[in-house]
Amino acid sequence: MSTPPDALPPLIDSHAHLNFPDAFGADLDEVLARARAAGVERVICIGTSVASSQRAQAMAHAHDMVFASAGIHPHQVDEFDDADWPALTALWADPRVRAVGETGLDDFYDHGDRDRQRVLYRRHLEAAGEVGKPVVVHIRDAFDDAFALTAEVGLPAGGVVHCFTGGQRELDRALALGFDISLSGIATFKSAKALRAAIPHIPLDRLHVETDAPYLAPVPHRGQRCEPAFVADTAAAIAALRGEPVATLRAASRANTCRLFGLP
Repeated sequence: MSTPPDALPPLIDSHAHLNFPDAFGADLDEVLARARAAGVERVICIGTSVASSQRAQAMAHAHDMVFASAGIHPHQVDEFDDADWPALTALWADPRVRAVGETGLDDFYDHGDRDRQRVLYRRHLEAAGEVGKPVVVHIRDAFDDAFALTAEVGLPAGGVVHCFTGGQRELDRALALGFDISLSGIATFKSAKALRAAIPHIPLDRLHVETDAPYLAPVPHRGQRCEPAFVADTAAAIAALRGEPVATLRAASRANTCRLFGLP
């Protein structure tokens, strides 16, 4: 018999896109209610453009359980006007906006000029140090470049590689640079062999769990719109891979996310 959610430590979904109106515009209140029923006490709503970051900020002010981040996703770099940088700076000054990003590098898709991605990633890293907030990083097929840029700039306020998809080599390098590691529903996919083999080697005090909602719904929800309630399934699967009690995993990931994002 499974343990009821209210008998387990609460969870934080460290990375979700509730600010995507096409995905959550019609039933956000119900989505948040289902999250609470699953034992999720907080959600970090992640910005990917100026407009989506402003929507994340608005949600964080409207819902006590939501906090926000602000940044430009590598897929959005071609659409970003440098004249709008002060809008990001204003967002980072808001106490409800707890992080810089989502930023990073993506060489898998051709959704953003790669040189432009690298310029803006460096700029986000520098800004994170200036405003004293952690950086939320997306890396896909670009670990070498992302790690090299991070090593040049540093992570003075910490950072997390969200939706980590690497293996042991990438894990070791990320940890050495000071990154925390956040795991999504991909951790439940049997095809993600290198990732699943590396998961037991993530230090418990550096591990976070996320949904990346509306994407990457974990088993047993694959094919559905992902939502924060599903982070409980991801946490259970990660605990099983690590051979530790799910209560231990939930308590540690919550504590790590509170620490990194400075949550009350």
